[in-house]
Amino acid sequence: MEIVELRPRVHLFRFSVGQAYLWRDGDELTLVDAGTPGSGPAIAEAIEGLGLRARDVRRVVLTHFHSDHVGGAGEVAALTGATVLAHHLDAPMVRGEVPGPAPVLEDWEVPIFAETSKNVPKPTERRVYAAEVQEVTDGDVLPFGGGAHVVGAPGHTRGSIGLHLPEHGVLFTGDAIANTPETGVLLGVFNQDAEQAVASFHRLAALDSDMACFGHGDPVRADASAVLRESAARYAHA
Repeated sequence: MEIVELRPRVHLFRFSVGQAYLWRDGDELTLVDAGTPGSGPAIAEAIEGLGLRARDVRRVVLTHFHSDHVGGAGEVAALTGATVLAHHLDAPMVRGEVPGPAPVLEDWEVPIFAETSKNVPKPTERRVYAAEVQEVTDGDVLPFGGGAHVVGAPGHTRGSIGLHLPEHGVLFTGDAIANTPETGVLLGVFNQDAEQAVASFHRLAALDSDMACFGHGDPVRADASAVLRESAARYAHA
């Protein structure tokens, strides 16, 4: 796992598939997403390696139910006592109560999806990622980062969310937006509803953000709003 300090308050944890973010408010820690199944111990070790205490993780906020983001959530909760939070529409999949719907793939996405899915459980599998989940919804404000606003961003999944920290100008987008070396910032792939996904991209891009942290790809560390709006303008929406 690669560990990158983005700012003194926030670190990127990059896994073989996907990534998570650690936010620090003094001694209190928040994890945004939790990697693939089995990532929990490595996350705890990484936190300790930064000179912090894993037991100070208060919450794990999940941007959506896909296993490369929620796989380690229950493990981190068991190791640290943290509360796991997810949007109420995705929480049943995180708890393993129902299988997660598969994405509606564009033709060009099919081979990419097949390749990236090799190391993670298929999205249609029913699996408990965290038995206990505190449900959140659009407009909720969570007690970290000076007030982290839950921003509904459906499309990738029905319950996808972003997290906006206005006090710090930081935006966590989950998989609603991505960044690749080849194409730069773009609409996230493997969506359940393409039209919703585009609308959510525009909603997130409209927020005042200096740094944008994606579910996949390098963050935009400065003037993120301008970068996201320029990219979003390529996608027409109703």
